Amino acid sequence: MPKIVDHAARRGELARVVWRLIGHSGVAAATVRAVAAESGWSMGAVRYYFSTHDELLYFAGEVMAQRIVTRVQGSFAAEWAGPRIDRAAHILEQLLPIDDDRRVEVHVWLAFMTVARTDPRFDELRTSGWAGERYLCRLAVADALELALPRSAGSSLATPELEDSAARVHVVIDGMSLQAVTYPEHWPPERLSESVRLLLEDEVRRFS
Repeated sequence: MPKIVDHAARRGELARVVWRLIGHSGVAAATVRAVAAESGWSMGAVRYYFSTHDELLYFAGEVMAQRIVTRVQGSFAAEWAGPRIDRAAHILEQLLPIDDDRRVEVHVWLAFMTVARTDPRFDELRTSGWAGERYLCRLAVADALELALPRSAGSSLATPELEDSAARVHVVIDGMSLQAVTYPEHWPPERLSESVRLLLEDEVRRFS
């Protein structure tokens, strides 16, 4: 019987190799040759799944974004026992380098955004990434205020004031993320979590 190959799993394995290489040495380090060497695969095996370097990078970025979505979806998969503002904080923490996995994700995402700024081939990933982050910020604002949640990434909140709140949260989270990976000595995980909670409490007070 011929061996059954799980192609989705093998593509995911390659994506994780790309994240490691970019996290250590930047986008330029994630060449097909380097990915083959790091994964223990042949060049031909890597090219079977990704014919170009850009295809490999793009896929790795998409999978990384999906990891964040999956974690957030897990927060809504069962009844949330605590205050909704706690879940709102948990949502925003998925975008911050609070542990090793999320630290690598932020490094990789910043590397992608640097490339996308001048390379139009990555523009779709850049814009979808922004929309995804803004949706998570809308979810967090709605949860913290105990409002109905937006149904999809294309859904706006009910009022311009709420949209302004989501925009403020988005900007602050992006800034915290950049600061925390650049100056980790000033942003330990507990300070990040505390700052997220204070950010949401400030937004709740605006609507009190």
